[in-house]
Amino acid sequence: MLRSIFHRFKFASLLLAILPVCAFNYTGRPKMDEQQWLQWTNKCLNECYDPSGEVKLKNWELSVTPEHFVRLRKTFQHGMQEYYSMHLRMFNDLDYLGNVTHGILWLKADKDDIIVQTYEDPRGNVDSMANVLAIPVKNLQPERLDSLRTALLHFKTDGL
Repeated sequence: MLRSIFHRFKFASLLLAILPVCAFNYTGRPKMDEQQWLQWTNKCLNECYDPSGEVKLKNWELSVTPEHFVRLRKTFQHGMQEYYSMHLRMFNDLDYLGNVTHGILWLKADKDDIIVQTYEDPRGNVDSMANVLAIPVKNLQPERLDSLRTALLHFKTDGL
């Protein structure tokens, strides 16, 4: 009987030692490395970007670079280009205005930390700064929006 009690005590103490380690080190899913974060974020942004609102848009590129910049380049049919760039260290938060099928994703910076440039604009080239980058999106589920926010915050904090 004494052996049985000792065996149960040993099992319970081993279990109590392992549980806190598991609770603090394992969140229920495998951790992603930097490359996986980049791939997932770029895939999400490119699948959700909605160029249909700009009929004269010829080409577009939207990406998060390995250096943690969000870059959006739009090329229009008459040759004009718009270029937006923001380092994710300056990322504050995002807002979403719309529904699941169509909306606008607003990437916000604290100050005017988003570079805005135009090239080959008939009205003249522009170099300016902004504090919001508006990205038209489609088919963005709430869960995916939340995951995108988590990824961008990862690049702001953990990815540095």
